[in-house]
Amino acid sequence: MANIQMYVHAITIDPDTNTPIVILKEVDGDRTLPIWIGLLEATAIATEMEKIEFSRPMTHDLIINLLNAIGAEVLKIEVSDLKDNTYFALITLKYGEKEAKVDARPSDAVAIALRAGAQIFVNESVIRQVRSFDGQGSLKRSAGQKSWDEILNELDPKDFKYKM
Repeated sequence: MANIQMYVHAITIDPDTNTPIVILKEVDGDRTLPIWIGLLEATAIATEMEKIEFSRPMTHDLIINLLNAIGAEVLKIEVSDLKDNTYFALITLKYGEKEAKVDARPSDAVAIALRAGAQIFVNESVIRQVRSFDGQGSLKRSAGQKSWDEILNELDPKDFKYKM
């Protein structure tokens, strides 16, 4: 299956559960992928998006510092699978002539990719699985509510940026 390049479009809060959602959007298209994440991971992503610096390295910064110290680099991350409503991701690292893929939660992979300036990809099969929830290409919420695609298309990113 092909990988689709995406970027972090925004972080918002699910109004039903108050859970943070990172919104990935297709670079060369209109498809979006919402991934529900934890508050700490949302904070890690948002601080990097806002270029907020701390006096001491936070966990994802430490990971990048460790990789840099040994001469390794993050080539890309990929949201690779969706099983039982859980997303899976891989971080592709390069160390010398070797490449390695490391299993990660998508939220951690995104936070690391942002810090490393690495590209973000989503496997086409993941997008298809998400789109098949209602058979019409939209993520359903509850009966009578708008789909996530409808909500996201109506909002300006300034309206739903995660606030620190």
